[in-house]
Formats: sequence, structure tokens, C-alpha cells
Amino acid sequence: TTVAVADQVPAKTQVGADTQQAPTELLAIKPDDHVLGNPNADVVIVEYSDAQCPFCQRFHETMLKIMDVYGKNGQLAYVYRHFPLDQIHPYAQKGAEALECAAEQGGNAAFWKLEDKFFEPDTESIAPDQLPKLAAAIGLDQDKMATCIASGRFEERVKRDFTEGVTIGVKGTPYTVIWNKKTGKQMAINGAYPYDNVKTVVGLVAASQQNPTN
Repeated sequence: TTVAVADQVPAKTQVGADTQQAPTELLAIKPDDHVLGNPNADVVIVEYSDAQCPFCQRFHETMLKIMDVYGKNGQLAYVYRHFPLDQIHPYAQKGAEALECAAEQGGNAAFWKLEDKFFEPDTESIAPDQLPKLAAAIGLDQDKMATCIASGRFEERVKRDFTEGVTIGVKGTPYTVIWNKKTGKQMAINGAYPYDNVKTVVGLVAASQQNPTN
């Protein structure tokens, strides 16, 4: 089946308005997930992102601020998952595979460093021929990166995230689910919302298992 997807421009009604509840087994952190913060935290933020998406770039800055404020004391786990929008972003799939190659070569820290590099304002392109150079810029082996990308061995890993994202209800990027493992409460953020909005949703999910009344 074909899934209609797009970059997400937020509308006022979208924060927490997605009533579809994601299956918790899909939100649960997997051994090969890429996590910032405390993997054992009660509150888990799962973002489905596209490495070539300009709205994801904007939201990435928001999430880094959220983690800077809340992540250092172990309150949050921030999980990045792949949702490449091939129809509109021809480099997104290979960009996602390059992130997995970075993790293979340099662990979780390298994954996040390369993701940061992708979303830096001065990164003009993540075209496949540029990916090894971007990897070298964060200290990874350029030749190993080129070989890994060309092999396509992480194609299925990326597709797994995408398929699970469709099941969860993702139709565009960024799409984020904030889930409290302890209470079961979850809320979705559909689009690139600014820090204050995300902070509010994190507070609602962290504080109570009851749905907010307004």
C-alpha cells in the first residue's frame, strides 16, 4: 500500500490531538535503537525523522534543547527512528543508512554526531557522494563509510523503522510520540513544534496518566 507522507508544518490543533494510541511494544526501546538520555527513564520520546527534512532540522534543535534541560538528570530517553520520505527527499534513505553505518563504526555517539552534522545549517547536502566526507568531518573513517553505504546492508534496518512508523500512525516528519512507561499515558506531536509546546507536552505526559482537560 502507498502511504501519503509529507514534511510536517504544524497546525495549532495538532499538539497532542492525535488520538491514535501507538502500540507500546513498538514504542519500547530496542537494543539497536539510538538513544540520548537515560534508556531506563519513565518518559520516552520517540521521534520519527527524515535526514533530509527541513522541518526535522528545526525540530532537532528543539529536541536538543529539551534534552539539555531535562535529559541530564535522567528524566528522559530520546529515541531517533528513521522515516525517510523517498517521494520528496531522494537522499533520505541513504542518509538514514549512513547514520546506521556511523553507529556501526563509532557507536551511539557517532550516530548522534553525524545526525547533528546532517542538520547543521552549513551542511548543504547529504547526497550519497557527500556522506563519506560528512562522516570524516566527525572523525569517522571515510573509506569505511563509503563501503558501508554502498553495501546497502542497513537498508532493511531503516525499512523496519519506517514500517513500524506507519503502524504507529506516522504520515510525515517529524512525528513524535511522548510516552510514560509507568502510567501508560502517551501524546503525539505531529510536526516541528517549538520548545515551549514540546515542554508542555512532556510535562503533561510526565505528570499524570489522566488526559488533560484543555
